[in-house]
Amino acid sequence: MSHLLDLGRITGAHGVKGWVKIHSHTEPTDNIFSYQPWQLKTPQGIKPVELTHWQSQGKRYIAHIRGIDSRDQAEALGVLTISVAKSLLPELAHNEFYWHQLQGCRVISHFAGECFDFGTVKHLMPTGANDVLVVAADKQSMDQRERLLPYVPEQFIKTVDLATGTIVVHWDPEF
Repeated sequence: MSHLLDLGRITGAHGVKGWVKIHSHTEPTDNIFSYQPWQLKTPQGIKPVELTHWQSQGKRYIAHIRGIDSRDQAEALGVLTISVAKSLLPELAHNEFYWHQLQGCRVISHFAGECFDFGTVKHLMPTGANDVLVVAADKQSMDQRERLLPYVPEQFIKTVDLATGTIVVHWDPEF
């Protein structure tokens, strides 16, 4: 498993002084600037960079990377993934998890006195009301359906065991 976590992307150049446009996957979105140093995933490998400044630009962000001082240099970066070391993330309270920790976990439903294997967590998506687990079927799952399960602890999510990579849910397999 990689020691890096993808937090966003550089999406292009901004202005003539080497600034770049930033798209953040963090919540809240400006948290991307709390984690330093950034590791850019380039075609030549991982490149650590240091930010000198950043600011909001409407609903988006722009940033200046040390040593990138012209539009040509910023454009040469292209579109790149911004990653950070997972070790930079703060510890969470008991029974709280980062999304990346849930990805790949096997989802088992205990429903009506039976156990059903739904597959593994492909990714999560925010919906406003609650996050949703996107569970992909695999060779071990009960069928080949993709399922969307609301991430609502206690109501639908019964246990998360990162050591075994298992999430136990209470969810009707017919739904």
